[in-house]
Amino acid sequence: MVNPMPPQRVLMVAYHYPPMRGSSGIQRTLKFSQYLPQHGWQPLVLSAHPRAYANSGADQLAEIPPEAVVHRAFALDTSRHLSLRGRYAGWLALPDRWVTWCLGAIPAGLRMIRRHRPQVLWTTYPIASANLVGLALHRLTGLPWIADLRDPMTDVDYPADPLTRRVYRWIEVQTLRHCTLAVCTTPGAIATYTRRFPGIPASRFALIENGYDEENFANAAGLRTPAASAGQPFTLVHSGIIYPSERDPVPLFAALATLKAAGSVTAARLRVVLRATAHDDYLRGLISQYGIGDIVGLAPHIAYREALAEMLATDGLLILQASNCNHQIPAKLYEYLRARRPVLALTDPAGDTAAALRHAGIDTIGPLDDSAGIASALLHFLALAEAGRAPLASDAAVAANSRRARTAELARLLDQVTAAVPATQTKGREAC
Repeated sequence: MVNPMPPQRVLMVAYHYPPMRGSSGIQRTLKFSQYLPQHGWQPLVLSAHPRAYANSGADQLAEIPPEAVVHRAFALDTSRHLSLRGRYAGWLALPDRWVTWCLGAIPAGLRMIRRHRPQVLWTTYPIASANLVGLALHRLTGLPWIADLRDPMTDVDYPADPLTRRVYRWIEVQTLRHCTLAVCTTPGAIATYTRRFPGIPASRFALIENGYDEENFANAAGLRTPAASAGQPFTLVHSGIIYPSERDPVPLFAALATLKAAGSVTAARLRVVLRATAHDDYLRGLISQYGIGDIVGLAPHIAYREALAEMLATDGLLILQASNCNHQIPAKLYEYLRARRPVLALTDPAGDTAAALRHAGIDTIGPLDDSAGIASALLHFLALAEAGRAPLASDAAVAANSRRARTAELARLLDQVTAAVPATQTKGREAC
């Protein structure tokens, strides 16, 4: 009897991985690792020690497939582990607060490569240290490297600190020069990179958007709460982090205060729930300042499955995305589409987020930076939703955005890279 072909292996370098909680970015690597074995690829996951996570829990550990080999390397969070009375030297957080992960991940990665002989190296942003780990492992071993950049690492004024921005830019340039493929999550991100780096061939860039997981939604459906009874306010939920600059809620709060003063929106008509914002103290002050505490409430972090159940049960879902993120799409957008609930998006109509929503058949979109425009968009949205006429995502758009479909796209890239890279490019593997 002929034995089946052994699986190929990919070393996946990802800081965001269970037991970490609180970031939608966890789902990208977790679901890739869960479904890659179905495409003949065994995931070897190099992540961080749980002590580095500010928020961790066991609720998604069961989703890690038995085929996966997972190593959690030494890592500290500078702000929590290396500070004195809340202060620490800036160089201890360059390029980010988890730079100590490099000290553990690079030697651990070399040991995993020596033991398991992966064919491809894959790293994923959004912490810059992950790209440093990938760069080091690639240069030391010669493994073909797929850099999952997701979004552009730098912009004219991002990161805000000039020194951090210079360090980020160096990492970004080195990553693009040395990686075999650079994967982005939006067409706009690829357009930005090809414009900024004309010397990098366009063929080096590939698109794999984020998505939703059908199995997670099937499990969450059993947790759904009964629909609100008549007479209850329309509940609009924002699920996830609210960054003060990238998702500035001030114009929304100003619009709500204006509508409340005019009597157009009351606590009896609308309840806005901001779930797991990570900036509750800041937002609490703003809510009090605008006098909208009877309309806007803060809610704590809950397990991922419960968060999905809330999306399925709520009356409407809210997206906040500033124009400085026009080439990014929040990962939660795909979960919102799958939840098939009315969506109000406050974002630049020229950005990728708005384009993705329109492609799915949703046009309830307003500006994030204009309180008058927000007030108009909110009233229009409420009128449609209350009448049962708010647009929902089309079946075709939902099906195309599944995590299984996205993993098939990644598997094709892995196959492409292993077929195209000449043997001389992997000679370092034998010496590591």
